[in-house]
Amino acid sequence: MNADTLLSSLSLGEETDLEFKSARGGVPGSMWETYSSMANTDGGCILLGVENNGTISGLPDPAKARKTVWDLLNNRGQVSVNLLSNDQVRVVSVGEKSVLVMEIPRANRRQRPVYVGQNPITGTYRRNYEGDYLCNLDEVGRMLADQSEEPADSRILEHFSIDDIDPTSLQQYRQRFSARAPDHPWLSLDHRGFLAKLGGWRKDRGTRQEGLTVAGLLMFGKDEAIRDPAAIPGYHVDYREKLSLDPSVRWTDRLTIDGTWVGNLFQFYQRVIQRLTVDLKLPFQLGFDLFRKDETLVHEAIREALVNAVIHADYRGQGGIVVEKYRDRIELSNPGSLLLSLEQVWSGGVSECRNKSLQTMFLMIGGGEKAGSGIDKIRQGWASQKWRLPIIEETLRPDRVRLVLPMVSLLPEEAVQRIKGRFGTKFKKLSPLEVQALVTAHLEEGVSNVRMRQICSEHPTELTKLLQSLVSRGFLQQDGRGRGTTYRLPGLGDSSHNAGNSSHKRPVDSSHKLEEIPEEELKKLKFIAAPAFFGMRRPVEDTRRIILELCRGRYFTAADLAELMNRNANGLRNRFLTPLVEEGLLIRKYPAEPNRPDQAYARAEG
Repeated sequence: MNADTLLSSLSLGEETDLEFKSARGGVPGSMWETYSSMANTDGGCILLGVENNGTISGLPDPAKARKTVWDLLNNRGQVSVNLLSNDQVRVVSVGEKSVLVMEIPRANRRQRPVYVGQNPITGTYRRNYEGDYLCNLDEVGRMLADQSEEPADSRILEHFSIDDIDPTSLQQYRQRFSARAPDHPWLSLDHRGFLAKLGGWRKDRGTRQEGLTVAGLLMFGKDEAIRDPAAIPGYHVDYREKLSLDPSVRWTDRLTIDGTWVGNLFQFYQRVIQRLTVDLKLPFQLGFDLFRKDETLVHEAIREALVNAVIHADYRGQGGIVVEKYRDRIELSNPGSLLLSLEQVWSGGVSECRNKSLQTMFLMIGGGEKAGSGIDKIRQGWASQKWRLPIIEETLRPDRVRLVLPMVSLLPEEAVQRIKGRFGTKFKKLSPLEVQALVTAHLEEGVSNVRMRQICSEHPTELTKLLQSLVSRGFLQQDGRGRGTTYRLPGLGDSSHNAGNSSHKRPVDSSHKLEEIPEEELKKLKFIAAPAFFGMRRPVEDTRRIILELCRGRYFTAADLAELMNRNANGLRNRFLTPLVEEGLLIRKYPAEPNRPDQAYARAEG
């Protein structure tokens, strides 16, 4: 019996990150690094008694191994916290062999960092595509800061005063506040009193210290004060609009801190929300008061998404808040990690906010939700247009959260016809959910169990069976294992996938075809890629550096980069290429069509 059969019998499915340990010499010490890394990332499952290749070797004394695991879990000298319950550490028999299964949940913000030994600085791990890695001081510090019950934006800033507030921004905010609640008692207060009610000015009862808070400065401050070394020196906001089909036009509109406007969060919000919604169609509607209602569910969803990016950001992180508008989607990304698991985010009903005063400020003018229903509003808005459901991604080093709002149909007729033309008469035998899986794989360059769970309500195990069935019948190919499992259309990088629809065939630029690169130049490229090609686990920054060096002055597809670096193409695209594009370090050859099968990437110069 192989590992796949074991996982099926355990009903773990592909939503689980997996790590195999043979444990022939007893419970391995390296297992605790994996325990820490899974707990500090998205959770996962460790299988003791399984070889790296998935072969089940079994444990000689499973009862002893289980007792050893429990003893060490409850030893604070071994790990900082025991996250597991009895049913999460169990022995499973596979024929005559036994495997110890440890199901590790994602630690909540109050439990992180989960670390090995007694020092979080030297024992905290996280997990990415390359494996377990030791966190640096900044990463540990951010986890420790997130433990605090005191919100990040409530900190009083020494040596800052009301003079660091932009009076126009505060006055405009008060006008919006008044329009929404004209009789509110806070409106009678002076600026300082009004700020205090919002959380923008605070007095510490213990130290008697009083002053402007991080939230007050971020929301209403002058941008030079916000970026002062004593405040938030890495503060950055950026709106990019790419609506042109001309690949030589990088942005059709751009808004960033350039001295032409006051770059605080309130002004950024006012300008960006108008740009995001200006070209939305407004169907004639009547509200409950029988007056015309000029806002749709999509407007509400976009407003919620923008406010979420602002109030959940970790302003100590890298990259700032980036909002990008394309012809077929909106993308928002912010620094910081999720305070909830992706499952909790999608389920809704639970609210964890990093910047609670900012949340209050937006709530008082009609933006943001406190009851954990924000994601429900976004999904409801997108469902009202029958658009593909939003995608939430969390990346590490740097920690960022990215929300993609596709503005394309769940089942675009063009995509359905392309799939139908490719598979011919076999297409007629597919169920509606199978068609949805294939269309998703086509539009998003792959589909996974997690993505299908965002689209439909089927149980994860049933979705795994559906995707595996499509593989067995030749509709999909499988890459990876566990949570990293991705399914893609066969020959995704080949021009043959457009068979039956020649109007979509496009010539591939020879500059990124490996077989056409001169031998001497190819040797240089292989030399650059060698550390990744021969190294099983590389620091993320090393991998990023290698990609940028390979893409200097030329376009490469994800498939060609994967061949040079001995990596999985989908993994490279999702974990490195897309984030590098978001950061402006790479550019796409076809920026208006990010999901093209022959999409290629080059280093952004200048």
